[in-house]
Formats: sequence, C-alpha cells, structure tokens
Amino acid sequence: MDDAGKRKALGDFIKTQRTQLASAELNLSGSSRRRTPGLRREEVAQLCGISVTWYTWIEQGRTVSVSTAALARIADALHLSRAKRAYLFELSGKKDPQSRDTAGQEIPDEILAITANIKTPAYLLDRHWNAVAWNRAAKTLFVGWLDQKTGSKNLLEYTYSTPSAAILISDWEQRARRLVAEFRADCGMYLDEPQIADLVTRLSANSATFKRAWSLHDVIEKEGGERRFNHPTLGQLAYRQVNLRVANRPELKLVMLLPD
Repeated sequence: MDDAGKRKALGDFIKTQRTQLASAELNLSGSSRRRTPGLRREEVAQLCGISVTWYTWIEQGRTVSVSTAALARIADALHLSRAKRAYLFELSGKKDPQSRDTAGQEIPDEILAITANIKTPAYLLDRHWNAVAWNRAAKTLFVGWLDQKTGSKNLLEYTYSTPSAAILISDWEQRARRLVAEFRADCGMYLDEPQIADLVTRLSANSATFKRAWSLHDVIEKEGGERRFNHPTLGQLAYRQVNLRVANRPELKLVMLLPD
C-alpha cells in the first residue's frame, strides 16, 4: 500500500468508528434528535481539541502526517478498544505513546517450552535483540555466545565483538553488515531508548566495521534464508532461517534454523 492508500485507509477507519459510536455514550446534547447514527465531525474535533477542517482532512486522507498526540486524542475520543487503537497506530505507521509495553515482563512458560523443545537451533530475541531463551541445539551451535554463562547475550554485540563469531559465521562481513540494516529496521521506533543508544555507542567505539555500517542508515526487512556456519567441532553446517513473532508479545522474535 502506497502513502496515499495508507492515508485513505486511516481516514476510512476513523470515519467508520465515528459513525458507529453512539453519542448518548458521551452525554452530548441533541443526541436523541439525530437523524444519522454516530458522532458528527464537529463533535469529534471538539473532543480532540483540533480544528474541524483538519479533522475532516484526516478522514478524507488529505493530511501528509498526523502526530502521535493527535492520534491518541482521536482514539480516546472514539473510545477505541485496545485492538482498534493498536490498528489505528499501525495504519499511521507510528508508535502509540500509551501502548502496553511488555518489555521486561516474564516470558510465558509455554513460549519457553516451545523454544526448548524445538529439535533444531532456536533462540528467542527481545526487541533489543538480546537472546532471552534458547535451546540446547542453539547453545551447541553458537560458540562464544549462547554457550557462555556470562557475557552479553545481544546478537549484534556477539557478531561484532566476539572473535569466534567471525570464524563461525560464513561470509561474516556481508552477514554482519546486513544484520545492522535489519536491526535498524526492526528497532526504528526504539532507537532513542537508552539501552539501544548505549549499544550503538559502544559498538561504534569498539568496531570500525559496525560504525561504517551504522552510518549508512541502511534498512532491510529481517528475513530468513540460507545460513552457513564453520563450526569448530561440527564442521560446515547449513540451515534455512525462519523468523516468527509471538502473537501476544510482538517484541519477541523466535528464530529457528532448519536443516538445509
């Protein structure tokens, strides 16, 4: 969907929610004498504290950009459910400032069990790309990272700061550069968070290769595909990578390496 299509979809969604919301729920005057259901644009604009003209442009898909604050006020004014509110911000391509942040919460036991019982290498990444769970096969494969009791479990930090990673990962330079572009795409909404800012600062200071890759501002969607490794004891290994997001914890990504 192009930008015009996204603006239209956003406007259509807001309009349908407006027309479906009963004015009586908001105790607005004249609600009992309405000829059409729902709220009028003027009423929603008043509730949101924005001009009627601008609100009309939003519904008509004529605005180039709508701020997160305006979207939040619209969501509140229309009494959107959590799912509808999330959909509103997804259409806009913006992060909801009041979104339920599940980062740091305990990982459900069933997710840990699934990861542990996968027969091929599998690991779970949080939104900062820290490995928070992995199975025995992944521990065996990723020497210098998941087999260590101490040390950073961040995938980027392992790739750029651990000497064994450059040996283990085939085509390390190409793969490492791509990881930076995938990380930027995946964490674009969180780049101002201290944990990510500190990670970027630290890697830029310790790795000229990372610093160059980060300065390119390249963005690539995180994909699967062939992954080859030069394991110190198992020799040459080839896998097909598959990435899955956890439905009720979208900041978690399950990465599986299936035998090629």
